[in-house]
Amino acid sequence: MDINTKALKKNAFRVTKERGMTASRIRVPGGHLDAKYLGEIQKIAETYGNGTVHITSRQGFEIPGIPFEKMPEVNAALQSLIDGLEINQEEAGHGYPASGTRNITACVGNRVCPYACYDTTAFAQRIEKAVFPNDLHFKIALTGCPNDCAKVRMHDFGIMGMTVPQFEPDRCVSCGACVKACKKKSVEALTPVNFRPQRDARRCIGCGECVLACPNAAWTRSDKKYYRLTLLGRTGKKNPRLGEDFIKWVDEDSIIKIILNTYDYVKEYIDPNAPGGKEHIGYIVDRTGFEEFKRWALRDVTLPDIAEVMTPMYWKGVKY
Repeated sequence: MDINTKALKKNAFRVTKERGMTASRIRVPGGHLDAKYLGEIQKIAETYGNGTVHITSRQGFEIPGIPFEKMPEVNAALQSLIDGLEINQEEAGHGYPASGTRNITACVGNRVCPYACYDTTAFAQRIEKAVFPNDLHFKIALTGCPNDCAKVRMHDFGIMGMTVPQFEPDRCVSCGACVKACKKKSVEALTPVNFRPQRDARRCIGCGECVLACPNAAWTRSDKKYYRLTLLGRTGKKNPRLGEDFIKWVDEDSIIKIILNTYDYVKEYIDPNAPGGKEHIGYIVDRTGFEEFKRWALRDVTLPDIAEVMTPMYWKGVKY
């Protein structure tokens, strides 16, 4: 069967090593879905694929063993999942309209985990609504706290939950549990002063360990949600490196605007001869300089008063 592989990949199918066969990639923003959709995935795998399903490293699903000629039927069968997960779509029944921006991954968040500072799934789904569909090769990941269970520093955009601990001295019993927890589990941002904890705002990473340790709720999480935004981590054959801090104490609206601005920046500067039309953002920043990227990224962004922008940024990592 004569097939346009570029169109196939844009439609979120994969070119496989088995001639005439493809695999369907299923988006699950934030890695969370109702269990009923697992039955839908099973049905597609058994009806059109080879009866197996691969859980991807990006928290989606891949159904292999699909003949090229069955792709329209698979796209039609995927519609209930696309509707149920509220994925943006250009035309119903035609599957996914793009595959460039990869599935947005997230840790389990504060729906389950006591360490998480926010609902990672909800924020991942909000970002998905803002950025998909898009053909540019972006990777975005979210984690609920600085423990970074989701390994967000290996992505173009890494989003870590932070909280500004709120202290009520009238509830404090001077037990020292928060000071001990911050020293053992975090960055030693608390010190005892006259038997009361004193927080060094410059050292605090917003992890919330003091909140968890306090037996009398003297420490609580801030009502406002804040994040640490890291940039331009990547793996791969050429110069892998961890993402660097860009902004601490940034808010959700600013993060989404920065990501959307980065799409505009990449469209302006991407190498038109890049293999497969893909070029990691980090390579583009290497070429244009960080200050030019920063000018685009912060365009029309209003940051919170407590936000700290790292500048300049210095890249590290393996060099070949």
